[in-house]
Amino acid sequence: MRSRSILLSVIASAVLLLGVTASSRAGEAASAIAGVRDEALLPADQVIVRKGERRLLLLRDGHVMRSYRVSLGLNPNGHKEQEGDFRTPEGAYALTRRNAHSDFFLAIQVSYPSEQDARRARARGARPGGNIMVHGLPNILRYSRDRYLTNDWTDGCIALSNEDMLEVWLLTQGNTPILIEP
Repeated sequence: MRSRSILLSVIASAVLLLGVTASSRAGEAASAIAGVRDEALLPADQVIVRKGERRLLLLRDGHVMRSYRVSLGLNPNGHKEQEGDFRTPEGAYALTRRNAHSDFFLAIQVSYPSEQDARRARARGARPGGNIMVHGLPNILRYSRDRYLTNDWTDGCIALSNEDMLEVWLLTQGNTPILIEP
């Protein structure tokens, strides 16, 4: 466990110093930094979020590689319908743009809204919202770390501890499918 903590610290420093970008291959970056080629560091080919369980799963070839506790939007039940409803979307999306310089510890954008999401919102005379991310804790904490890790607190994003977010950052690539389930 201690060696894992040291490895994550080294990787975190390298990510921030080297500016790992969306075009970087997460598994290759982790292996190069760690100096090893470990199958555990191969990137996930799918992400599943189970909102009811507050879990994010990284899968490779249908097998769960990692499982993490997550926090969701302040109004977590149901699919995101419009901007400002504080809901986390549900459905099939992709992890797209990465931001190592966000207001949170690392952030990966979810491709919400889909065309269908936008159409449904417009039909109600609303905007669908956007900027849904998988991210770590705020860079400037307003509350205790424990409060962020045990409560839903985002505007509709999927939040993890910084340590878990670093693993998700390194173990996913651009356009990794993400399925967000109720």
